[in-house]
Amino acid sequence: MSRRLRFIDSHTGGEPTRVLLDGIARPRGAIADWHRALLAEHGALLAATVNEPRGSDILVGAVYWPPTDAASAGDVLFFNNVGALGMCGHGTIGLVASLAHLGLMAPGAHTLHTPVGAVRALLRDDGEVVIDNVPAYRHRQGVALDVAGHGRIMGDVAWGGNWFYIAEYEHGSIELANREPLTELCWAIRAELRARGITGRDGAEIDHIELASARDATPGNDSRNFVLCPGKAYDRSPCGTGTSARLACLAADGALAPGQAWRQQGITGSVFEGRYAAGGGDADGVAWIRPQIAGRAQVTALGELIVDDAELGVSRWG
Repeated sequence: MSRRLRFIDSHTGGEPTRVLLDGIARPRGAIADWHRALLAEHGALLAATVNEPRGSDILVGAVYWPPTDAASAGDVLFFNNVGALGMCGHGTIGLVASLAHLGLMAPGAHTLHTPVGAVRALLRDDGEVVIDNVPAYRHRQGVALDVAGHGRIMGDVAWGGNWFYIAEYEHGSIELANREPLTELCWAIRAELRARGITGRDGAEIDHIELASARDATPGNDSRNFVLCPGKAYDRSPCGTGTSARLACLAADGALAPGQAWRQQGITGSVFEGRYAAGGGDADGVAWIRPQIAGRAQVTALGELIVDDAELGVSRWG
């Protein structure tokens, strides 16, 4: 027995997204609980769609379900080589470009629902996509880590749709040629966060590490970053949720005004333009902003995946 799943591939600033268009039923219950339900029922199948031999560690997947009412553009759950993601900025841009390519989305404003909140996506006539992301905020400021072999690292813990530890990188340069030592450092930072029990809100694991440097950005850009994702693959784009988390830290420091543009360059040189609108505070007194990320995606493939049921006995996510 085998399963067939239609898919469409794209890349956003060099970072790939694979959208599954059918083959997985929409979960029941509240969308906030869909991560748990999908991983329990379809974890092995989702893993098979993005990992080898059909994909690779850098491929981000998205399960898309069409809208059930006129006020929505549909529901989406993002995942990668090791499990589910809260939100995905580059993936949302890729999803919108993919739906437009298929004739399922016209230029204009659309609302997509994710397990961590609603996201508004504006598709412009020229193909640019502008995302109003979920609320972002800084959870902890100035968290110092003594990382073996690397010395002291100082960074902030912030939420931008995923949990990030964001540090200014002062021990070298953020450039593609240094991707291996940058990966090693980020992985060591993540291990130190775990060892010390440093988490996001409500004990959530900090599974994304972001290094930033203004001096390494090319002229016309504000900063360059290197983002290591949970499965130890680095983000080829400037990372939408990472840029959102960075905007929250800049806003908290008073270093960026509402509406002011922030050009975030990624490790491969691609750029997202970010802004934020003033937000508010929740019942626990957490102050948040509403980040906005603009970028473009290109469709690269359209086809059908064939997954034999014999492959699904053991999930590649463990």
